[in-house]
Amino acid sequence: MLKEFKTPISGKSVFIGPDSKEDIYILALESSCDETACAIVKNGREVISNVVASQIKTHRMFGGVVPEVAAREHLDAVNMVIESALEQSHMKPEELTAVAATVGPGLVGSLLVGLNAAKAFAVTHDKPFIGVNHLNAHVCANYLNSDIEPPMMALLVSGGHTQIIKVDSYLNQEILGETIDDATGEVYDKVARLLGLDYPGGLNLDRMAPSGNPKAYILPKAKVSGEFDFSFSGLKTAVLNLTKKLTANGEALPKEDVAASFQECITSTLFEKTLKAAEKYGIKLIVLGGGVAANSEIRKKFYSLVDKGYKIHAPEMKYCTDNASMIASAAYFLTNTTDSLEIEVFSRC
Repeated sequence: MLKEFKTPISGKSVFIGPDSKEDIYILALESSCDETACAIVKNGREVISNVVASQIKTHRMFGGVVPEVAAREHLDAVNMVIESALEQSHMKPEELTAVAATVGPGLVGSLLVGLNAAKAFAVTHDKPFIGVNHLNAHVCANYLNSDIEPPMMALLVSGGHTQIIKVDSYLNQEILGETIDDATGEVYDKVARLLGLDYPGGLNLDRMAPSGNPKAYILPKAKVSGEFDFSFSGLKTAVLNLTKKLTANGEALPKEDVAASFQECITSTLFEKTLKAAEKYGIKLIVLGGGVAANSEIRKKFYSLVDKGYKIHAPEMKYCTDNASMIASAAYFLTNTTDSLEIEVFSRC
């Protein structure tokens, strides 16, 4: 599996893909939301350097990501992360094979910073440019520092998306189901705010939940028409109504029990539907992807399947959240990529 790319200035042919007989080094940029990241990855799997400039401290004062602020932060950080990635790798630009960047989905202003920086780098150093879909890259994060190969069933859970994806090969990914309203990470953050937790809410809720009783409150699981689709807006509303009821008499909110009950409801829904998809298609390898794949209860539930003959894989924690190494991996494995310098960013799939 190889694809021919052209260098932007000299027009030289460069062949990239798993069937290449030469080592492929891809420098990638990721700036879809609130992380400015640059990485260099060898052959889609070996991370040579991985640099992330986080904006968590900046956005904490607002209680969430402010798009205009995020874009300005990316502008301030993008050159620094490129220089740091090159320095960590001990490589020079001329030693690279290609340059990749996220084209979407994400915040338009933020995406433009990374995309234009990557295009400029590609033209300056006469390297092929590869545009990557952020969601496919989260699945490809499983290839980093591992020998994982398709076919596999993937659960993608992030702040903006929730999908069950059947991965038949490096090139072919089929979305079997997705959320019809709120994404997993989005609901986590909203419930965290109801509990008065600081940003990032989802992470702090996950840390609180083990201290509570997951059976304290029975919360609803939505019934949707799509066999593998999700709906979490009703769950969010149920938690809101529960918190109002519990505090109606001026009593203190039992935050730990609410957090544990919510986490049990949403993670069991994700687990049950993904397992059902794996059983239906006879796939024994299940992988996780996206920022919420770092959630402790999600990992606990899925890794319990090992005793039932399943192989479970999740990226290292640093490759679950937004990072550029997964972008480089997706570019190498040619997963939903484009090689046009005219490509524009997009906010939604």
